[in-house]
Amino acid sequence: MTVRVMLVDDQVLLRTGFRMVLAAQPDMEVVAEAGDGAEALEILRATAVDVVLMDIRMPNVDGVEATRRICELGQGGPGDPKVLILTTFDLDEYAFAALKAGASGFLLKDVPPAELLAAIRAVDSGDAVVAPSTTKRLIDQFSPMLPSGAPEPQAKELQRLTEREREVLVLIAQGLSNGEIAKKLVLSEATVKTHVGRILTKLEVRDRVQAVVLAYETGLVRAGGA
Repeated sequence: MTVRVMLVDDQVLLRTGFRMVLAAQPDMEVVAEAGDGAEALEILRATAVDVVLMDIRMPNVDGVEATRRICELGQGGPGDPKVLILTTFDLDEYAFAALKAGASGFLLKDVPPAELLAAIRAVDSGDAVVAPSTTKRLIDQFSPMLPSGAPEPQAKELQRLTEREREVLVLIAQGLSNGEIAKKLVLSEATVKTHVGRILTKLEVRDRVQAVVLAYETGLVRAGGA
């Protein structure tokens, strides 16, 4: 099936570059483009879209607010648009807020084409793009926005998890992939995948991104350390 993609960015040249990359893929189609969040929301009312590639900094309605509105309207259903955030990382202090608002992941604007395509496919399939190499650095970058002080492992949400599930959640929040978690805990990757699924269900979050946000918000993991 073809993944229907919307490009939302106020830089026309950037949209053109992404469109050229996506157009070369037999399983992808750019069905809409918008120069800001307000225009994107208007287009989404009349256009079926699977994945929204969303910039953060735009005039009028920015990427954070647009993401929040898209996710609130869609409620995370299987047919709803998924939002993949574009960020310059070092400069965009709003990236964490966009993830919290419901985005399914984030990419750097200079992402290699192969990683961009893989991320779009992953998000479309219902997974989340939490890049193992940058997750922890991203959270550390936004540490002023997160709780400080001692961890609170007895937070209401965390009481639903077993000890092993809390252990897996900490490693997810540190940016480890399922394979890396499996090696660290001496488990099979299939077992780790099962644990991840149970964590998402018990915490009532839709993907790994939301689980990472919750891990930091509850104090299970602190910025700058585990």
